[in-house]
Amino acid sequence: MQRLDVFHLGRVPYAEALVLQRRLQAGLVAARHDAAGPAHALLVVEHDPVFTLGASGDAANVLVSDADLATRGATFARTDRGGDVTFHGPGQTVAYPILDLNRLATLAGEPLRDLHRYLRALEDAVVATCAGVGVAAGRVAGRTGVWVGPDARGAERKVCAMGIRCSRWVTMHGLALNVTTDLTWFDLVVPCGIADRGVTSLEREAAGPVDRAQIDAALVRHVAHHVGASPTVHADGPAALAARLGPAAPELTRKTAAPGA
Repeated sequence: MQRLDVFHLGRVPYAEALVLQRRLQAGLVAARHDAAGPAHALLVVEHDPVFTLGASGDAANVLVSDADLATRGATFARTDRGGDVTFHGPGQTVAYPILDLNRLATLAGEPLRDLHRYLRALEDAVVATCAGVGVAAGRVAGRTGVWVGPDARGAERKVCAMGIRCSRWVTMHGLALNVTTDLTWFDLVVPCGIADRGVTSLEREAAGPVDRAQIDAALVRHVAHHVGASPTVHADGPAALAARLGPAAPELTRKTAAPGA
């Protein structure tokens, strides 16, 4: 089974996490014909408040100015993933799988070298994570991500946003699962460009308290399982990642670690 190196990095600025992803992606692309090349990687992080707009996104879905965001302690960044605008911030688990899809397959043995199939695998991993805390989640046809409802509480509401980028079948970017996220941040945008549906969190949907560390650990297990990989979780994520990237590894500006990191 393919090895998946897991690096819990705590709270990392969005721009720095992007640099790390690109470095890891470039390493896997360069070694894609080498059977003894580097393992796949999974970065698990949390960000300070930041709104990101995907390459095909509509800036009109950001409802406030950069100056307004700054007064609230947030920033804005254009990025190269798919999808529209979303929010990252405290209480949200962000997972960035850096995977060589050429070497991976689904649980059914189908090659993951298919972006729709890969996204469905990530969605399945999140659905299983939600089920572990008693939250019934699933898909909505034509809308990438993971949703709760419709139910007695109302229409479908997104608990996990997704957006990826792929170069020579090596992925970057990934998913953002709202665990204890302050959902009022999403009032400043049209989340994912979808005006007729809302957002939610596991904290809001679960019957009782949610344990962030347990959720993060479950998400790692389920992502690895659904992409057919075996996870190796490094006890000191930043040190292990620096060792993998070598002497030129960027120094992380880390803040208080996210629970479970």
